[in-house]
Amino acid sequence: MESLEQIKARIEAAVPGARVELVPNDSPSGQRSLRLDAANGCAVALFLRDDPQLRLDYCSNVTGVDWLDAELSEKVKVKKIVGGVDKEVEEMRKTKRPGCLEAVYHLYSMALKQGPVIVRVRTENRADKNHLPSLTPVWRAAEFQEREIFDLYGIIFDGHPDLRRLLMWEGYRDHPMRKDYVDPDDYEYEPTPHDEVLEKARRHAAQEAGS
Repeated sequence: MESLEQIKARIEAAVPGARVELVPNDSPSGQRSLRLDAANGCAVALFLRDDPQLRLDYCSNVTGVDWLDAELSEKVKVKKIVGGVDKEVEEMRKTKRPGCLEAVYHLYSMALKQGPVIVRVRTENRADKNHLPSLTPVWRAAEFQEREIFDLYGIIFDGHPDLRRLLMWEGYRDHPMRKDYVDPDDYEYEPTPHDEVLEKARRHAAQEAGS
């Protein structure tokens, strides 16, 4: 199979305006991925599925990621006058990364028996700009998994054929896989309460009675 660098270059040539970023991976697996811009997500997905050299016709897995606001530190080289001499020195520079939500798709070619190619698409933020294009029309296997991400992370997949909660009940207002999710203390709907849950429920009932 082609390298990710080659796939990135061919995407950019085939889909005008597409922005593709090569995402490194420092883990032992070293499994890198491609981050796509949301505006061209569907067009790139169609290219990956239909290109005769790739034929990525099967989406095996879709998962969500919650990126909180973070402060990043990086070393940069700057020119400074040291002892009257112009020198290049290293400094630590801090930047703020705004939070966002991300959907990650693992793609294989059943026809050519190759893969995976991992692609990522990010929302603008974690609040009101949390929309992404649904890739279910390209890979039908993504349907239930995008529903799960919508349910647990809160990404709204535009164009999804049946976007509704999958694990939590309709009317539930939160997204339990978000990193800032706060466990409720009212477990009215807990089907199998255990000791920790019962203790939280007792504290909640006492607060309700006191108010």
